[in-house]
Amino acid sequence: MKGKVIGSLLLVLLLLAVGAGGYIWSLMRPVQASSEPVVFEIKSGAGTSQIADQLQQEGLIRNSLVFKGYLKWNKLGGKFMAGTYAMNPGVTFDEIIHKLNSGDVVPEEMVKFTIPEGYTVLQMADKLSAEGIVDKKEFLKLANEPSAFDVEIIKNMPVDEEMRYALEGYLFPETYEMKKGSTTHEVMQRMLEEFQTRVNSIPDLQAKLEEKKLSLHELLTIASLVEREVVVDKERALVAGVIYNRIKEDMKLEIDATVQYLLDKPKARLLFKDLKVESPYNTYLNKGLPPGPIASPSLASIKAALSPEASEYLFYVTKKDGTSGHLFAKTYKEHEQNIAKSKAAQ
Repeated sequence: MKGKVIGSLLLVLLLLAVGAGGYIWSLMRPVQASSEPVVFEIKSGAGTSQIADQLQQEGLIRNSLVFKGYLKWNKLGGKFMAGTYAMNPGVTFDEIIHKLNSGDVVPEEMVKFTIPEGYTVLQMADKLSAEGIVDKKEFLKLANEPSAFDVEIIKNMPVDEEMRYALEGYLFPETYEMKKGSTTHEVMQRMLEEFQTRVNSIPDLQAKLEEKKLSLHELLTIASLVEREVVVDKERALVAGVIYNRIKEDMKLEIDATVQYLLDKPKARLLFKDLKVESPYNTYLNKGLPPGPIASPSLASIKAALSPEASEYLFYVTKKDGTSGHLFAKTYKEHEQNIAKSKAAQ
């Protein structure tokens, strides 16, 4: 009789075990499959217990407690990576675990934008705001707040009330790719970091600046003048040399681009009255360099300003033959002759 009771108890326990096992097995089965992915984010620092609960809430597993037990039994879950994931309902425990372990996250949506060489801060603000990359008002505001950015190379830059925009010339012209939704500040930070990388790539930069008794700010100012004046690459260093020659001779630079900089919309042709605009940027009225850059120079123009081509030229005029090159002269008389030649070629 006693043996029969024990046998019955063993049978009951076996049936309970089988039933419990079947129940647990049913909770381990994938949820109903769907072609619509579930997108969710695993926060940095989230533990396996929290992640299991989240997976149940998202409808990707049937029971978080069973998932936790599966992880513990198989000694898994310690390498789950944070990020945004997309999973289709119907995946198995092992498939979920593999995704979380490998960090198979959703690729971040990126945006690409280009800043042409020689663009001013205002032109950048107009272009990027039209493309939905930045807020124009904030961009222009931050352009006068260099201390808002963590970039070593601009920490000692001069901040002069006479400058139209403090960061003019420091936002490097390049094609960028950034996360969609990046803030205006993040966009400008990235451009400043690119500027720092490019400028620091110039060999012996500091030694050359000291040799010329120039600050980086002054170098960028000269480079921006070259950038706005020159179209033909081979003339960059020669035009830079003319600028240095005129400064050495205590002559006004008389560069049209400095006057154009004062206009919100550059003119195809400046009038005499434009050349009389009162501003420290107007090199027709003031000797020496303007307070700061008038555009963002390319690396080629920065290098030309750092290593100008030696010559005795003091003047140049744009050719009107469609080549965009210049005629250079040592004297004003030669310059007048070049102006006549240029007009005759129209």
